[in-house]
Amino acid sequence: MSSADPPRPADPRARAAQTKRDRTRRALLDAADATFGSRGWARTRIEDIAAAAGVSAATAYNHFPSKHTLIGHVFAPLVHPLFVQAERDIAADRPVVAALEDQVRALARTTSRHRELATSFFAAVQDYTIRVDGPADPTDEIDPRLLAPVPDAIRIVIEHGQRTGELRPYPAAGDLATMVVNTMLTRTMNRPDEPAEARAELLLTVLFGALRPELLLNDAVGGRPFRRRS
Repeated sequence: MSSADPPRPADPRARAAQTKRDRTRRALLDAADATFGSRGWARTRIEDIAAAAGVSAATAYNHFPSKHTLIGHVFAPLVHPLFVQAERDIAADRPVVAALEDQVRALARTTSRHRELATSFFAAVQDYTIRVDGPADPTDEIDPRLLAPVPDAIRIVIEHGQRTGELRPYPAAGDLATMVVNTMLTRTMNRPDEPAEARAELLLTVLFGALRPELLLNDAVGGRPFRRRS
């Protein structure tokens, strides 16, 4: 093997270098989680995250080219379980109303539990959307909307319900899912004392008012079928 060839994965030096790189990446993600959570989107710089991780800013930029990329990678693990659950519910042919109700309630709990990080993520999405002046480009590797596609779990459940006839075919699943998520994040940011259950009830009422209005019309308790009663 010539000196110009890249080291093979079995090479101990290559494994050590990869281990170091993985540890640095993990340290940056942990530092970003804590820093975004404590300082918010606008007051956090890559340099601050690098310092908290104990590496240089150049190293941080080598792993993550922008704040948008970092916040997307930090927030993604919070929403990935929701997507996995949505796929399981669809595969099991679970009733769509129950599946959607669980999705919205779980998202409300997650964004409330991680409020500071959720508001930082929402600010990043708004900032990036303004910068690119348009919808997400699937080839864009730093767009936080693609790195942490929060509406996707709700969208695929709605699409399934529309295909099976359990839900009305209009409005479009993507539009409704995005509306629910944007409203969820806006209220999480602007109403920090609002209970997660109250937020979920409001959004479920709006969602099914569009897709399954008979649930509200036929409810015997004041049109509030999604109110959790203790």
